[in-house]
Amino acid sequence: MSSEAIIAKKAELVDVVAEKMKAAASIVVVDSRGLTVEQDTVLRRELRGSEVEFKVIKNSILRRAAEKAGLEDLASVFVGPSAVAFSNEDVIAPAKILNDFAKDADALEIKGGAIEGAVASKEEIVALASLPSREGLLSMLLSVLQAPVRNVALAVKAVADNKEDAA
Repeated sequence: MSSEAIIAKKAELVDVVAEKMKAAASIVVVDSRGLTVEQDTVLRRELRGSEVEFKVIKNSILRRAAEKAGLEDLASVFVGPSAVAFSNEDVIAPAKILNDFAKDADALEIKGGAIEGAVASKEEIVALASLPSREGLLSMLLSVLQAPVRNVALAVKAVADNKEDAA
């Protein structure tokens, strides 16, 4: 393969990764060196189950892609081995899965990422991981919305019971 072909292939890869970064609801960058094959397999299965794409990509490609995607400040985390988790749907899923996995696997270290197109520090990614999932948030909202209806129903029942007792 000629050097022009290699350069063209790398440029194409930069474009593909930049598009993934632009489309992602959240991006989490980790250092996963030192994970055993078994740990890596389990982690990838968990991420895939939540529709999170997880790839090991060269830092030079990641830096150029981040610049192209308007995430220039993200380039500072592309030092040493980097694996990137992209989620197009669920903002919380990659942070939650990777953070929970890092608690048991010392070899996995969160380096930073991006949330809804804004660069996020390691601390912000960990804070995002502590939020309930989308389903948990919807459940909380539903219970908050049901409380007033339940209270009105109880009040109407109490009034009806009082009228019955009076009669």
